[in-house]
Amino acid sequence: MRDRRPIAVIVIAAAVAMAGCARDNRPAGDTTRSGASASAVSATATTACSGDNGGLTLPAGFCATIFADSVGHARHIVVAPNGDVYANTWSGGYYGGDKGPPGGYLVMLRDTTRDGRADVITRFGATSDKGGHGGTGIALHDGALYAEEGGTIVRYALPTNGGAPTAAPTTVVSGLPTSGDHPMHPFAIDSSGTIYVDLGSASNSCQLTNRVPNSPGHNPCTELRTRGGIWAYDAKKTGQRFSPANRYATGIRNAVGIAIDGDGKLWSTQHGRDQLAENWSKLYTAEQGQNLPAEELLSVDKGDDFGWPRCYFDGDEQKLVLAPEYGGDGGKAVGDCGSKKAPAAFSPAHWAPDGLLFYTGSQFPARYRSGAFIAFHGSWNRAPGPQGGYQVVFQPLSSGKASGAYESFANGFAGGVMQPDAAKHRPVGLAQAPDGSIYITDDKAGRVWRVTYVGAK
Repeated sequence: MRDRRPIAVIVIAAAVAMAGCARDNRPAGDTTRSGASASAVSATATTACSGDNGGLTLPAGFCATIFADSVGHARHIVVAPNGDVYANTWSGGYYGGDKGPPGGYLVMLRDTTRDGRADVITRFGATSDKGGHGGTGIALHDGALYAEEGGTIVRYALPTNGGAPTAAPTTVVSGLPTSGDHPMHPFAIDSSGTIYVDLGSASNSCQLTNRVPNSPGHNPCTELRTRGGIWAYDAKKTGQRFSPANRYATGIRNAVGIAIDGDGKLWSTQHGRDQLAENWSKLYTAEQGQNLPAEELLSVDKGDDFGWPRCYFDGDEQKLVLAPEYGGDGGKAVGDCGSKKAPAAFSPAHWAPDGLLFYTGSQFPARYRSGAFIAFHGSWNRAPGPQGGYQVVFQPLSSGKASGAYESFANGFAGGVMQPDAAKHRPVGLAQAPDGSIYITDDKAGRVWRVTYVGAK
């Protein structure tokens, strides 16, 4: 899906409760626990939260503060060892041409009073008056800050005492493609200094004519030479240019959520394709279009092929099936999709998984170190049903696979109206602080939350 949409909920907890006596073949990772059930797995809070948690609903024992507000269209976020927070913000067509607040698109946030709210806010980096647009990707490595700006990834030297950089950045990678449906470049850096960059697809499903009913797919899909996968570069080198030769993994339509886990393993999310029912109405009902395909959580190794655009993951059938652009028959035919790598976990269609975090801290209960937090930006195309997503969930994992139902962790971002234009907030980025708290960004109103655990362990 495009970045502005979420995934479709396949089964909500209420429906599961009502159908408790019916046989359900869905995996544990494919149902959202109810609020009561999710809270039950957390210890009872021993300290009441002050305020209203910034409008969020959290499991028992967790509290949230509004760390910063109105900082721009905040995308991904990182936290330095000294506690300074850095966020990348974006502008352009995804936001109706809004250029955001004046100043640079990168934002440094610091809490000097330790009250859970930033009292020092400094903007730096590219500016709109000099042709800048900001971006999504941001990371820290070896004492430096790396950030996406348009089709480049740049590196800033950070001052010894932290804060905003004072020197101009150096260009690490340039020439990254920015055309088409998915121009963003989120990335992650592992401990060896390898930068893993998402190059989302330029199209929905590599059709001869993008997003047009009954248009077949390019065969082969030449777009995969330069898009629809993850590319690898060296964080220590400067002046690198985009090249098809740097492709690390393929068949990923858009890996906006991308992260390294505590063992140094690369993971990403996959935004599933759109418009199965709209473009192939003879093969799919409107309800199937609402609930297909599933969004995916991927464990990524070099050379992997996850199947886009020839394949999509059917959450009901729990397998990759052949897409209609490539001879698919509405979900029965598998074709060569059986040779593609399946996801480690999956989620409802169209929820748009934009943020990914593997918790390694000690502040939260220990169970949160065995899984992933995923920020769902929220859907735009789940008709005829209601829109979904607009929340942060926790997906339990064991041995690289889902080990239980995903749980709603932070909800209430939309403010009661789950529609892209009407939602108050839309979660995107996730980051862990040195003290074990986590931060969540919002690219609708520019809010940043800090979530802490105050309950018994």
